[in-house]
Amino acid sequence: MMLLFWLFWISALHGVGSASRSHEGRNLFAQRGCCKRQTKYVYIGQDISGSPASIDVGVCRTHCGGPQRMTSYIAGVLGVSRQSSMLEFLQTKKLQDRFSETSPSNEADRSCPPDHHCEPSSVRVENVLLLAGVRQVEVTEGCHCAPSPTECLRLPSLKTFFPDSPLEKTVDVGKCSVPPHSQDGLFCVPTHFDVALLESPNGKDVVQTQESCELRESCYRVSHWEYYFEVRLNSAGGRQERLKEIDVGRCLGGCVSGNRCLLRDSHAPDKCLLLAEGVSSRCIPHQYETHTFRSRTGQLRSVFSIRACRCEG
Repeated sequence: MMLLFWLFWISALHGVGSASRSHEGRNLFAQRGCCKRQTKYVYIGQDISGSPASIDVGVCRTHCGGPQRMTSYIAGVLGVSRQSSMLEFLQTKKLQDRFSETSPSNEADRSCPPDHHCEPSSVRVENVLLLAGVRQVEVTEGCHCAPSPTECLRLPSLKTFFPDSPLEKTVDVGKCSVPPHSQDGLFCVPTHFDVALLESPNGKDVVQTQESCELRESCYRVSHWEYYFEVRLNSAGGRQERLKEIDVGRCLGGCVSGNRCLLRDSHAPDKCLLLAEGVSSRCIPHQYETHTFRSRTGQLRSVFSIRACRCEG
């Protein structure tokens, strides 16, 4: 009996491991179960012939039981979207969404350990030619269980541009962690950026990368520097040029419904003393500062810089 038990156990492990070797590779949790890529078609517009165009962008799920046959059926239907009408496409998409919402999830299928989450391990960026022009679409290729930091950190995020071409290049564009939300309404958001230059068939492409993250409110100010020449008179009455650096700033983030902090403790900035209820839609400059200097032409020039940002409906 013991020998039969071990033979059954080894065969079961072999079956589970062989089922998920395509994208997950060495991901132990993905091999054991269910941090896997599943099919997700999205409508991206009309192709150059005017027909509705859809693409499988993929989605990472932490359970894999059940809806495989239905997913295959949906993929087969959407695969012939070129001959389908827009009404048929929307009806099929509605059926897919309804099925995904009602699909039972078995807790035993959840494979990511505590303090981990299921996320893409590899993403490629496709340039799709549509009737309205070229659109970039991010496609998830594989998934894995990744740690969920409790701190606000900058994490790696790899994206492959111009896949399957001589110009293929993978860039770490970065992303911010998603720590548990505090009652103070602070979020982990990008505060410093950089750019990566890519060779493309049509010249240089610029990709923005996130370099650091900090805890801020949803609507926040980041630095944005501009350089000017400033002319001053020296002690002898001669003209002297120097470089003037001004942090004009810019407002980033969004304005979400719910609590917003209006007043913070001066001794403990992380502590909110007064919250305001409401829904806002725009993150705009709130306080300004004026920088006045004499330019090369001899005229006075004024440049405004943002000191703070706020939400405004």
